[in-house]
Order: sequence, then structure tokens, then C-alpha cells
Amino acid sequence: MELDNFVSHHAPGESDDRFELENNKLLDIDVDGTVLTKAGSMIAYQGDLSFTGKSSAEGGLSGFIKSQVSSEGTPVMEVTGTGHLYVADQEKRIQILSLDDGESISVNGNDVLAFEASVDYEISTIGSLGGASAAGLTNVYLTGPGMVAITTHGDPLVLEPPVKTDPDATVAWSAGLSPSIKTNRSLSDAIGQSSGETYQMEFAGDAGFVVVQPFEERPQQG
Repeated sequence: MELDNFVSHHAPGESDDRFELENNKLLDIDVDGTVLTKAGSMIAYQGDLSFTGKSSAEGGLSGFIKSQVSSEGTPVMEVTGTGHLYVADQEKRIQILSLDDGESISVNGNDVLAFEASVDYEISTIGSLGGASAAGLTNVYLTGPGMVAITTHGDPLVLEPPVKTDPDATVAWSAGLSPSIKTNRSLSDAIGQSSGETYQMEFAGDAGFVVVQPFEERPQQG
């Protein structure tokens, strides 16, 4: 590929969308005001933008991400100003969701990439795995209106309840679902106590959806 063609082929796209995918692993946010992103996700920006780490994030979002994502901590970043912000997270695929006013989704904190300031958020904790991997148990509850970007390892699969899922592979679920933690004794006997598959998140009911990914994402150990 000639140099000029390379430059033009990989240049950012132009649209009126505030959240725009440059490709399935790179998000372009047209910032005009304030947006919240996962700290460390910025790869480039253009324009007049300022970045502020959120130490408490009203309700503990940064504290949650510190404990769940890495031993060093990964706080939320508030980006303010006017310009284009380019974010990505370890080559994970990015899914853009538009939440209507009052519409909600619960997302694993490790999989929240960015959301508009108009989106309300709170932390919810679901049970305990008794020392096993706790990915997916503490989630960020996001309520619209506004745009939300979440990440998945590979293409997600969306299932309807009733369904049981591996906590390490569970990305998000719809409002109204309240999973419980179950232990599968037969799996424990078959593959050992240390395996994450011995614990499942059980989603009951006949409405809503659950998002899973083809990857078991376990929290890093300090």
C-alpha cells in the first residue's frame, strides 16, 4: 500500500455520532462537555481536553474498579472540553449501546469503557464466591439517557433467561434480572474445586437478556 493510501485508508471517519467506532476495537468520542472513561484507555486525542482522575466517583465506581481490575488500581477518568478522544482496552471488541431515559443495564466494571455524563451509575454487589474468582459479581448499574461503550473479548452472545453462566464470562444483563450464585457440585467433583465453572450465576425468569463472552476474564492477582 502506498503511503498516501495508507494515511487516507486509516484516517478517522467523520460522522455526527458522539460515539463512533473507528474499528471494532477503537472508539472515537466526540467530546463536547464531559464524558467518563476507564482510566488508561486513552490512546490519543485532538482538541482542548482535560483529564481528571475520579478518586471516589460518587458511589465508589473508582474504588470498585481498583479492587476488581488490577492490584495497582484503575480509577475512572473524567474527560472535559471539546475535541476527539480515542479509547481502547487491550484489543477487546467495543459494543456501543444507546440507553433511553430510564433504561438500564448492569455491566461488569472491567467491561465498562466509557459513558456520557448524562448516564447515572451505581454499584451493585451480588453475593460471594467464597474466595473463588469474583469477576462479574460487582457490577456497574447504568441508567440512561445516554451512550455507553462496553467491551468484550470476542463477539458477545446474548441469551434469554432462564440461564446459568460462568461469572468470569458474564459481561452484562438487563435491568430487572437479579442473578444468584449457585455451586454445581457435580462440576466441582469432575474438574476440581479451583475451577471457576464450579460456580454459576443463575438468571431466572422469562424476560430480559444476559451477555456473555467467549473468554473467562479473571481479576489480576496482586
